[in-house]
Amino acid sequence: MKWFDEYRASLKMIEVEEYLDLVFYRPLAFLLVKAIYPTSLTPNQLTVIALVCGVIGGVLFGFGSPFLLIIAAVLLVLYDVIDCSDGMLARLKKNGTRTGRILDGVADYIVLATVYVGIGIGFVRSTDDPALWWGLLIAAAASNTVHAILVDYYRNLFLDIVLQRKSTFEEDLDAFEEEVAEMKREGGHYFDRLIIGIYLRYSRLQRNLTSGQNEHAELPQTEPDEYYRRNRLILRLWLLLGPTTQLTFLIVCAFFNRMDIYIIGMISVANLWAIVLYLIQYRINLNALPAKSS
Repeated sequence: MKWFDEYRASLKMIEVEEYLDLVFYRPLAFLLVKAIYPTSLTPNQLTVIALVCGVIGGVLFGFGSPFLLIIAAVLLVLYDVIDCSDGMLARLKKNGTRTGRILDGVADYIVLATVYVGIGIGFVRSTDDPALWWGLLIAAAASNTVHAILVDYYRNLFLDIVLQRKSTFEEDLDAFEEEVAEMKREGGHYFDRLIIGIYLRYSRLQRNLTSGQNEHAELPQTEPDEYYRRNRLILRLWLLLGPTTQLTFLIVCAFFNRMDIYIIGMISVANLWAIVLYLIQYRINLNALPAKSS
């Protein structure tokens, strides 16, 4: 029972966790965290280890070999397990930092970019029309990015309102912009500037994509219980577009050497699902507005 309680404590909130995380990746990550908890390994070091696994897996996609695709898929499973473990370790040890959270996010971007480039190179080696598949691959990558931004936004909004925690999104952006400006004045800090710069670009894109939802719903005024009731199901549906679910889809396609199915599925089914959910979310937010007096 103690381990189960510790596992629950290592999670953010059951309602915002992807199903595959809850039943597969995070239980494995928790066992890893229990094994390394007494050591001096830090969450940031785990992030780097996950990054290495993911990047090597991405590179292997470029060889276009069915056997190496299976190895790449296994490495991506390891990447996701270790990627889950860094946040769990930070929550259990209570030593997480804002910079660590950014590093974790940027590592995900790097792995995703490496995987997509690897898939593209693999198509060059194995298809007669690589230009067509590169075009489709870029569309799939853009779709993946938009899905990740929307899921991340609605997940954090749910946590902010239901847990009544203060959203520091805009404050974080301002603080990091000031920090980057200070680094430029001092000179150097190239790696830190790169990491924070990627985070800022991602955050601005997220703000632009979700600005319409914010303008039409005074969500900060919503009662937590009411917001939970209205959004629990829609958030669960959003999470079907989450990074773990989409990565698992990629892993399964890699095992069967059918990256074409992954790309077409991302462009068609996943985007259609995202559009439907966005329209439903807009209606939910609109209905949450207080009635205007005539």
